Amino acid sequence: MRQVPLGHTGITVSELCFGALTIGPLQANLPLKQGAEVVAHALRSGISFFDTAQFYRTYDYLREGLRLAGNPEAIICSKTYAYSRQGAMDAVEEARRKLDRDVVDIFMLHEQESDLTLRGHREALDYLYDCKAKGIVKAVGISTHHITAVKAATHLGLDVIHPLINKAGLGIVDGNREEMETALYAAHQKGIGIYAMKALGGGNLFRSADACLSYVRSLGCIDAVAVGMQSVDEVDANVGFFSRGHFSPAEEAALSAKSRHLHIDDWCEGCGVCTRVCPQGALSLKADKVYCQADRCLLCGYCSGHCPAWAIKVV
Repeated sequence: MRQVPLGHTGITVSELCFGALTIGPLQANLPLKQGAEVVAHALRSGISFFDTAQFYRTYDYLREGLRLAGNPEAIICSKTYAYSRQGAMDAVEEARRKLDRDVVDIFMLHEQESDLTLRGHREALDYLYDCKAKGIVKAVGISTHHITAVKAATHLGLDVIHPLINKAGLGIVDGNREEMETALYAAHQKGIGIYAMKALGGGNLFRSADACLSYVRSLGCIDAVAVGMQSVDEVDANVGFFSRGHFSPAEEAALSAKSRHLHIDDWCEGCGVCTRVCPQGALSLKADKVYCQADRCLLCGYCSGHCPAWAIKVV
């Protein structure tokens, strides 16, 4: 597994980043032992970079996976929706406690949209920089589906950006793939570390996984790529791709046959909370029930985490 510098942060990561969202309660909801074994297998296979978030509730999987693998060197990035100093403090301390680590390597503001949202989260951002000054955090950044947020983070000179980018341009909220590429190249030229998300469009592009991952890797502005993995077999397939540059025929056939969708249970109360938090506008209310527009859904599972009736899940 190739180890690469993450921009000018001084942090070295594996080119393949383990996206921890998929093993947790918003998606596969694996038992702790099973999920930890997937994490441990990833570590033993050369993956040293792990992406999580306060919202994902996957800290326990990472802590136990690291323990099972003998606590090797690993870089962990977490994210928070906090906008106040206190909220950011709580998020950082929760991550340190649950991960059993003094230092959380990268901490981000989750799902930023523009310079306006960054201004609204300024207290939290300033606290993260205070943590960096104290050595509790090594780098500060944002995750985003928006081109305008990439531009704002570049203007502010943040350390790391975790943007949505894929061959189809699926999920980019405020423009197209080419515009996102231009913004990311500008950030890269300033030394900002960039690791991509949704290279497979949240699973919608599985049938062209080889071409999609090759596209993101070919961009000269991307340091690493986060891919969600739920099983040892998926870890092996992705490690194989990043080592060889292609999937084996068996791996490609398995990925092409893979299918996931957003399932909405009958007990949906039609409250509409999920429609307001969906970053892609894929959910709407029809006859007091939630309807999902599949071609817009990225299967992120964020709606599930906000549903008061737990009526939504990725299956």
